[in-house]
Amino acid sequence: MAAFTPRVFSGMQPTSTLHLGNYLGALVNWVAMQKTHDCIYCVVDMHAITQGLDVWGGPVELTRATREVAAAYIAAGVDPKKSIIFNQSQVSGHAELAWVFNTIARLGWLNRMTQFKEKAGKDRENASVGLYDYPVLMAADILLYKATHVPVGEDQKQHLELTRDIAQKFNNDFAERIAELDLGTGELGYFPLPEPMIQGPAPRVMSLRDGTKKMSKSDPSDYSRINLTDDADMIAQKIRKAKTDPEALPSEEKGLEGRPEAENLVGIYAGLSGESKAQVLAEFGGSQFSGFKAALVELAVGKLAPIAGEMRRLLADPSHIDGILSDGADRAAAIAAPIMLDVKDITGFVRRR
Repeated sequence: MAAFTPRVFSGMQPTSTLHLGNYLGALVNWVAMQKTHDCIYCVVDMHAITQGLDVWGGPVELTRATREVAAAYIAAGVDPKKSIIFNQSQVSGHAELAWVFNTIARLGWLNRMTQFKEKAGKDRENASVGLYDYPVLMAADILLYKATHVPVGEDQKQHLELTRDIAQKFNNDFAERIAELDLGTGELGYFPLPEPMIQGPAPRVMSLRDGTKKMSKSDPSDYSRINLTDDADMIAQKIRKAKTDPEALPSEEKGLEGRPEAENLVGIYAGLSGESKAQVLAEFGGSQFSGFKAALVELAVGKLAPIAGEMRRLLADPSHIDGILSDGADRAAAIAAPIMLDVKDITGFVRRR
C-alpha cells in the first residue's frame, strides 16, 4: 500500500514584526528541515484578519507586514528555490477547503479550543466568527497540500489534533466514495493524519523584562523582545538592559530554578550557539551577569544583525518579494488544485470540465 508523500507545512501570521522567539522557536528549525523534507512555508494573511483592525492594523499595515514576514523567512535562511514561500490569500483553495471542512468539524470540537477562549476573553459574543473558526482554516491550510508533518509549538498542538480529527472524519464519511473514485491511499483514506514535528529542545524564549512571561509581539515594551529588524546597536542595548538578578550564574542547570530571568538569558545563549544549557553553564558558571551579557551581545549581534541587514535589503525592493510570493503561490497552487478537484468530486459537487 502506497504511503502519503512526506511534506511539511507551516506558517506565521503577519500581525507585527517577528522576534527572537519566532526565530529560535520556528525559523531555525524551518531552515534545517528544508534539507530533509519538501517544505511549504506560508504567510497566513487570512488568519491575520480574524481579530479587530486594532490588532492587525488595517490594509496598508497587512501589506507591509506580509512582505516583512516573507523577508524574515528568506533572511533567516529559508530558500525560496528549495522551499515554497507564499501568502495564503493567493491560493483560493485555502478558503474553499475550509468551507468543506466547516461541514465536517463539530461545534463541540471547536468549543474545546482554548486559544479562542484566550483571545476572545470575556467578550466572546463580540469576537468574529473567523476567530472562532480559525482552527478549521488551519486544518485546510495543512490538508490542502496533504502535508504529513507540521512543526508546532505548544499553543498549536490542540489545533493539529483538530486537523487530524477533521481528516479522519472526512475519510470515514466519504470512505465509499473515495474507494469508488479510486482516490484514496488504500486503508489510509484520502487525507493523511498529519504528525507534529517537535524539533528538539527549542528554547521557550521569555520576555527580557519579565522572565515569567513569553516573549511576545503584543507586549507594549519594545525592550521586552529582540525584533528581527533590530540593528546591532539596538540588539546590544536590549540585552544590556535585560532584567537579571544579583547572583552569579550557577555551574549547573539545577541552580537556575527559581531564577526565570537567568534561565531565559542562558536559554537564549544556548539557542543561538547551538549548545545545551549545561554546556553554557559549564563555560560561564560563577560569572557575573555583566560578563555573561557581554558574551551574549557578541553572539546575538553576530547571529541576528545580518538577518536584519538582509531584511532591509529585501524590503527595499517590494516587487522582488512580491515576485517570490507570486512564484511560490503558483507552485503551491499546482499542488493544491488537483487535491481540491478531488475533494469536489468526492463531495459530489458538479464542477467545470
